[in-house]
Amino acid sequence: MSDFLDFLNTAEFDVLTRVSGVTRPLAESLIEARPFGAADDCLKVRGMGKNLLARIQSAFEAGEFNAESAIVAVEEDAPPAAIEARQPAPKEESNPEEKSSFLSRLGKAFVVFLRALLRLIATLAFIAAIGAALYFGLPFLNEKLIVPVEKNTANIRSLETQVADLRSQLDAIEKTIETQTASIAKLEAMQAALEKETTAQNSSVMVALKREIMFTRAIETLSRARLYLSQSNFGFAEQDTKSAREILFALRADAPAYQIPALDQILARLDLALGNLPAFPVIAVGDVDIAWQLMMMGLPESAADVAPTPTFTFTPTPLPAFTFTPTPFLEATPTAVP
Repeated sequence: MSDFLDFLNTAEFDVLTRVSGVTRPLAESLIEARPFGAADDCLKVRGMGKNLLARIQSAFEAGEFNAESAIVAVEEDAPPAAIEARQPAPKEESNPEEKSSFLSRLGKAFVVFLRALLRLIATLAFIAAIGAALYFGLPFLNEKLIVPVEKNTANIRSLETQVADLRSQLDAIEKTIETQTASIAKLEAMQAALEKETTAQNSSVMVALKREIMFTRAIETLSRARLYLSQSNFGFAEQDTKSAREILFALRADAPAYQIPALDQILARLDLALGNLPAFPVIAVGDVDIAWQLMMMGLPESAADVAPTPTFTFTPTPLPAFTFTPTPFLEATPTAVP
């Protein structure tokens, strides 16, 4: 083995190329890779395979390289033409192992290229899928989620503003009701004091003042009834409407003849309103407003102030004798909007 290793480290270019399968490029590569520490080290040279190495070793052990040297030494004196005639030119044989190694490397490189191409395609497809999801998904989310939330937020803020306005209006109505309640209480006290004075003195001025206070009290009571209707407090509205009617009915008992038609119109409207309260407050509101407007116009102070009105017959009766049977509306059946 050591002789063969020496041969590999010292063989000349022409000697190496005599072995079938050792091409000129391979021989040059072997000479450039010297020295070899072991015979197997030459397998690291590109194009060298185990079969080719075994072939070189078999030729070395068979003494083919020595015989070739002897033949070359004997025929050195022969004419060059004869030597060239007897010795055919060496043929460069292609190394099948080198070709197979090149093809395998080419195949591996192609496989690596295909894998890289597939990874690139998969990456591009993934990026395209993300882009498509963002392109189509964001408008969908904006339409189905963000826009409704913004609309609901705006509606909630609008409702909060409306609720705040309603609260302020209700507070104002409450204050007005309190003021009118206090005013009504004062008018009641004044009326009671005037009744005592009227009984004691029987003065026409005191009687007129008492009647004016009673009429003003009826106006304030009906005004409070209108405020209760705006608050949907239909029970309180009905009570104040009854109280206003009782005051006007008492006022009519000793009223002058020229004031009775005006009082009868007001009492007729209040009777219509009481007939619709509390079952039909929407209808009652109109009658209460008409009665209040008639009261705000005031009662005629003399017969000359009475405007001609159509002739009609109205006989007011005390409130306890009033009977009314409201006819309920037909209940509407809700239907779905297509």
